[in-house]
Amino acid sequence: MMATMILAVHLAAAEPPANYPAPNLLVDPTDPKLKDFHLLDVRAAAKYAAGHVPGAVRADTAPWSKAVLANTADAAFWKAELAAIGVTPKKPTVVYADDARDAARTWWMLKYAGVPDVRILNGGWKAYTAAQLPTEKVETVAKAPPHDWKPDTARLADKKHVLEQLKAGSACVDARTTGEFTGEKALAKKGGHIPGATHLEWVELLDPKTDKFLPPADLVKLVKDRKIDLDKPAVTYCQGGGRAAVVAFGLELAGAKTVRNYYPSWGEWGNAADTPVESKKK
Repeated sequence: MMATMILAVHLAAAEPPANYPAPNLLVDPTDPKLKDFHLLDVRAAAKYAAGHVPGAVRADTAPWSKAVLANTADAAFWKAELAAIGVTPKKPTVVYADDARDAARTWWMLKYAGVPDVRILNGGWKAYTAAQLPTEKVETVAKAPPHDWKPDTARLADKKHVLEQLKAGSACVDARTTGEFTGEKALAKKGGHIPGATHLEWVELLDPKTDKFLPPADLVKLVKDRKIDLDKPAVTYCQGGGRAAVVAFGLELAGAKTVRNYYPSWGEWGNAADTPVESKKK
């Protein structure tokens, strides 16, 4: 009887919290299982050297982003890049940064690469240090046997796909500021937004005090209030893929099953001659 009770308690503790529709996308800094994950620190090298989560490997993701934009991030690219930082398909990878955009961008690129289990440290470095958890300065070097990754191209949207989706009626979510969305602030030749896009600025998904994602009920309510149907395919975009990655992550956390990141985003769309634009300048 006692053994059964102990087993039941153990299993209950091991189960993901019944909160977010996709709870295994986030890891709390105080989670005792954090040490069992493969940790990637994507902050600047100087910040990593000044202190990081014990066992974390620093990853320079700038070359990844360039490769995605250049359409050269193929299986061979990821095979070399991920082996060099110890990423394997057998161990969950947890990413953290001091900016949610960097963490989400890395999460998205790893998922695009085909890594099956990638999570984000909720609140990043800010939440970890706020909890007064242990840090270290010694560099962790981890390498893994080269793996033949199969990039998940369904996570990436290109301009052609977005144009097709406009006709199909799929949700298009703009993660930029209000000024960028309305066209009052133009960061390209054309200002405004993709026709029919729903505005959901990336910062709205986060608690400004902690940098953590909104509690489950608040997150789901926010998405529903913007009339984003989580059962339908969605495309997120911003200026260059980072803010769009935050919103893509938030939508999946809220239960969305099919979300693409239009990674070139407004940097391409706003400068192209063949793309339609809406604006709502006051």
